[in-house]
Amino acid sequence: MRGKVWLIILVLLLLTSAAFAQEPAAAPPGFASWDAVVAQANGQTVNWYLYGGSDAINGFIDTFYAPLLAEEYGITLNRVPVADTVDAVNQVLSEAEAGVAADAGAVDLIWINGENFYTLRQADLLYGPWAQTIPNSALVDWDNPAINLDFGRPVEGYESPWSSAQFHFIYDSARIAEDDLPRSFAELTAWIEANPGRFTYIAPGPGGYMGTRFVKQIFFELSGGHDQWLGEFNPALYDEWAPQVWDLLNTWAPNLWRQGETYPANENELRDLFANGEVDFAFTQEISGASVYINDGRLPETTRAFAFDANMIGDFNYVAIPANAAHKAAALVLANLILRPDLQAAHVLPENGFGLGFGIDVSRVTDDADRQVLADAAANLGPGAADPAELAAALVSDLAAEYQTRVEADWEANVLRR
Repeated sequence: MRGKVWLIILVLLLLTSAAFAQEPAAAPPGFASWDAVVAQANGQTVNWYLYGGSDAINGFIDTFYAPLLAEEYGITLNRVPVADTVDAVNQVLSEAEAGVAADAGAVDLIWINGENFYTLRQADLLYGPWAQTIPNSALVDWDNPAINLDFGRPVEGYESPWSSAQFHFIYDSARIAEDDLPRSFAELTAWIEANPGRFTYIAPGPGGYMGTRFVKQIFFELSGGHDQWLGEFNPALYDEWAPQVWDLLNTWAPNLWRQGETYPANENELRDLFANGEVDFAFTQEISGASVYINDGRLPETTRAFAFDANMIGDFNYVAIPANAAHKAAALVLANLILRPDLQAAHVLPENGFGLGFGIDVSRVTDDADRQVLADAAANLGPGAADPAELAAALVSDLAAEYQTRVEADWEANVLRR
């Protein structure tokens, strides 16, 4: 029953379902047809630059995508791990400054969103518009603002979704009863005071995007709601509430892990602290919550996931193709492949290690076998997944990219180096 509820809510809330499939637009720029794309891609190597800090995601890509690309399309997948997406962005920017010839760039595809997408879009260094021309774009709900806007910026066909995610928390039900969980930042503040040394959060900054997201959610609660933060960057609104956010975080510091003198740099470090029993909460954005880590033995079987009552940011992950990509055809084929229903179902299942949500609107899938595979996946998220109704009720979108950079810089100046 729980899996069925999750599927219904994901369709209705995250993906704003539509009951019909749409035909993709004309062929991608520079190609006469999709068949021409596939023909040119045969024999190419696609260099996919993406964050390499998740062994689970790396393994999923190598296990599921690479063999299919080779067997079905004659494409070699070269997964290029980076410490932060900005490294891939800087590679593209550096090539542009150096005058690297068109169609000679090192980067063919980037896992990207937010300020990194905006940076390349502003610099006119992305190929497109292509995202609504690939065949499986018919499975994407492009009318949904959560998809056609990325951190408040129009996608306009220059990136295509891959998966979905939503911020929430992990805890151990053997340590903390469900009734004792904090359900807001106000309640978390009281919990931290009552349990000194048992909480910390990821440092906002490059590689610590979940820490930045955590802090942005505090802005929403303190200011009385999320909706006023939508749209273009509002410096007056930010300046009004930022001092109160830094004050709150500084009041936490004496009762944080290591008295707030140091913070974990990323999700993996925080999860290790949780697994070692040093803190009582970790962060996740995986729809399967803690299930992936229970399955592989990194977290105990009593680990569960939960959300606050409101202001939990959710969004989509995208892929984009640089304007000077050497192997655009292979990149397009890969972008289309990752939207295939059976692979979307596979990346939802905890046992496959990926753990993120669907990037497609499952109601647009018309093939009966594909529909069944998707339904089965949604029904098997494991005991470590959060209550789907809880996640849906708390869901809010992310903000304009400028907030990201301001939060990261100002947190360092006003909290870390106070």
